[in-house]
Amino acid sequence: MRLLTGIQPSGDLHIGNYFGSIKQMVDAQKENESFAFIANYHAMTSVNNGKRLAELTMQSATDFLALGINPEKSVFWVQSDVKEVLELYWTLSSFTPMGLLERAHSYKDKTARGFATNHSLFSYPVLMAADILLFAPDIVPVGKDQIQHVEIARDIAIKFNNHYGDILKIPEFKVEEHVATVPGTDGQKMSKSYGNTVNIFGEEKAQLKTIKKIVTENVALEEPKQYENCNVYNMAKLFLDKKELNMLEDRYTQGGEGHGHFKLYLADVMWEYFRDFREKRAYYHHNQNEVRDILKLGANKAREQALPMIEIIRSITGIKY
Repeated sequence: MRLLTGIQPSGDLHIGNYFGSIKQMVDAQKENESFAFIANYHAMTSVNNGKRLAELTMQSATDFLALGINPEKSVFWVQSDVKEVLELYWTLSSFTPMGLLERAHSYKDKTARGFATNHSLFSYPVLMAADILLFAPDIVPVGKDQIQHVEIARDIAIKFNNHYGDILKIPEFKVEEHVATVPGTDGQKMSKSYGNTVNIFGEEKAQLKTIKKIVTENVALEEPKQYENCNVYNMAKLFLDKKELNMLEDRYTQGGEGHGHFKLYLADVMWEYFRDFREKRAYYHHNQNEVRDILKLGANKAREQALPMIEIIRSITGIKY
């Protein structure tokens, strides 16, 4: 089975990125044909400083490799290194009704939050459709907020196939329900937009300082505490096995500890969980040419997969004459 995932290079990765997407990518490559790319064209909708975007792209590549993306098991590349995606993007634009894009939740949300209303933001779902359809995946793992984009890709593919025949594979989306929404420090979905993230990499003291800001109920130290709706508990359970989770639940219900104790516990658990990843990241950070070589090799593999599809599309649309 072929899976495809793309992530924007948007800065420091947080645990919502990891459990909501990256871990799925890493797990998928063990038993599936995995395609994973850094969506730097998409990032241009929010990053308009060229030097910064280049830095973020390399930072993302370094982080993803550190967190377990294996270039020997996954095709791993940067979106802009496979130009055929832009060609398909333009072709698919001819089969995309305006109303379909006008109904896109992400466009409405971002313009409501002050993003510039330009063409790239409006046509974002068409480029995402090209990202997907060019590589004919069976499954596209997404968070709940991205389901509509896969549905749009399906709609465009069906419209294209109705015109030219059964050319594009119709993908399915997959949402891991138990990790679809990772809570932030304020209890909302963890997102840079909300300023409520707990970053994966960085100094231990800075990480602890962020964790101490997690919003909790005001309950007396000696009193039992509810864990089901506790933001600290709901983050900690991402890192724990069943036995460890039961022990933490017992600590909540027995009383005698405050939420500050649970925050310190979360900080320790999280720091230990990512220990090996930090060491691997340090290696890639000091060997950036190796990262570039990995990305170049991945782009070559991606183009090998993309070219047969784009040649067919060039032929049936008359672009190839």
